[in-house]
Amino acid sequence: MNASPNILFLMTDQQRWDAMGCSGGWVNTPHMDRIASEGIRFTQCVTTSPVCISARTSMATGLYPHHTGVWQNMEHTLPPETPTWMQAIRRAGYRTSLFGKTHLHPHKGDLRDREHLMHAYGLDDVNEIGGPRASARVLSHMTAAWQDHGLWEAYQQDFDDRFANKPHMVRPSTLPLSWYADTYVGQQTCQYLTHFDRQAPWFCWVSFGGPHEPWDTPTRYADKYAPDEMPKPAPRPQDCSDRPSGTIDQRFKDAPRLNSDEVGAMRADYAGNVSLIDDQIGQILSVIEQRGELDRTIIVLTSDHGEHNGDAGLIYKETFLDGAVRVPLLIRTPETSHPGTVSDTMVEWFDVGPTLVDLAGGEINHTQDARSLCPHLDQPEKTHREASFSEYCHEGMMMTPDWKIALNADREAYLLFDRQHDPLESMNIAGHPDYIEIEQTLTDQVIRRLEDRF
Repeated sequence: MNASPNILFLMTDQQRWDAMGCSGGWVNTPHMDRIASEGIRFTQCVTTSPVCISARTSMATGLYPHHTGVWQNMEHTLPPETPTWMQAIRRAGYRTSLFGKTHLHPHKGDLRDREHLMHAYGLDDVNEIGGPRASARVLSHMTAAWQDHGLWEAYQQDFDDRFANKPHMVRPSTLPLSWYADTYVGQQTCQYLTHFDRQAPWFCWVSFGGPHEPWDTPTRYADKYAPDEMPKPAPRPQDCSDRPSGTIDQRFKDAPRLNSDEVGAMRADYAGNVSLIDDQIGQILSVIEQRGELDRTIIVLTSDHGEHNGDAGLIYKETFLDGAVRVPLLIRTPETSHPGTVSDTMVEWFDVGPTLVDLAGGEINHTQDARSLCPHLDQPEKTHREASFSEYCHEGMMMTPDWKIALNADREAYLLFDRQHDPLESMNIAGHPDYIEIEQTLTDQVIRRLEDRF
């Protein structure tokens, strides 16, 4: 490229790996599919943690939870002096911006009072929002506008009613479509890019709060999908022998009683939210095309973690099952040498950071765990990682093309799946005598990773 490319970083919250037309076939996402067709789609991308705050802290820093100390959702503020890849992009000469959710500091009070943190992390122009839950109580430019338009109180009452009665309730938001959070994020991005007039190239991080629950997609989009046409949930894994316990067992204990109608309704509503976001992405791409810049804009799309949506009888995330840990990853560059490539190499979602820095011509000069995907973009047949890792509540998971294993906090294997012969993870073979040797080999690898120190 003769000039530095612009960078559009699209991030969703709680989007499963299969919730795109190009990956699962049950959600209509023409704009995500377009990005995939013009770039590379990674089928085996794993989040570094199946929960918001620890995953997002890892994304910003390029560090695993065992290095950041952020193992779960907790009150944590990323220190302003923390080195980030966003700072590296700014140092490379970019005007950086954020629209949407970061969750790099607690969702409390007024987010506008903490814009100085965003600037310290490497983001120049900021319009930050809380997630769907936090927006019932946290002030931001968005919720202040809801308040001015007489919309916030009804949103708060709806939120309280949902979680006081049935957390997986499916019904439309009290917000009109034009004020729905994902619409707001998309439209604020469109306005910013339409009027961007600096000489510097732009880096724009668009961080949607959906399709994170509650299941409150506006009717226009929720009605696009029929509950009885949604894919069936993956079954709860059957234990083949006695095994140690892990965090998943508490999740099973706390799981709501779901019938097939409720699962179908959740999935249809969820699909509608993904389509709503996809339409906003389409509008953002149209603005970039109207600016005449699409042929020199890098586009990356990913999500922080997935959503069970009834898989194994569960809702939300916080397990190492595929529905929670596998996420989308699309990378499209103006110079993609193999457009439409589908790569099955192992990837971790925070590999996005150093990849974007490389593509921006910048340099990361701090120690980190994430790895740039740029060599793989030129040679998609290469192996990026032999295995991917995820961590939660002092537990560790490793996934290879053939196996997935999860260890509890005592370093005991409590999940083991044969990915080649059991892609739905229906049989948990942890502790089975026929797999003791492979279990021990994989356990040793996970322990070495968890005990790794710089």
